[in-house]
Amino acid sequence: MKKKVAILGVFLALALICSYVESLIPFYFGVPGMKLGLTNVVVLLLLYFFGAKEALLVSVMRILLSGFMFSNAFSILYSLAGGILSWAVMLLLKKTGRFHMVSISICGGITHNLGQILVAMVVVKNYYIFGYFPFLFIGGGITGLLIGLVAQEIYLRTKHIIH
Repeated sequence: MKKKVAILGVFLALALICSYVESLIPFYFGVPGMKLGLTNVVVLLLLYFFGAKEALLVSVMRILLSGFMFSNAFSILYSLAGGILSWAVMLLLKKTGRFHMVSISICGGITHNLGQILVAMVVVKNYYIFGYFPFLFIGGGITGLLIGLVAQEIYLRTKHIIH
């Protein structure tokens, strides 16, 4: 049990480092507010190494901690909506056993953006914002693909260490 807590602490630290690095690097995908989603590597790895509860716990803690350190309350709200929806979809897809890590990551990237746009529609009380979603869909798919490839490679190279 103590070993698992320590490992989860390391994963949380890695997720916070990814958040910090992502806040420093000016990624611009042609879509305002779009990010690479480096922390999704950590969430995917947790989902595969440990399971749903651990992935959700670290994801939520990372969102709260990085939100307080690097951004604001609205950012936390948007990130929580996107992160929890993304986690739920990735978990459901993984449980079916029909999807590979990369395709799960792509769906996670897309649904993360969907969760954020849904919260934005409620917060600003403007449903026309949803017209922005096709761009976020494409961006989420592309970044999900990149993150999935990285996570899959890390998983394949480290699964013998963690399991």
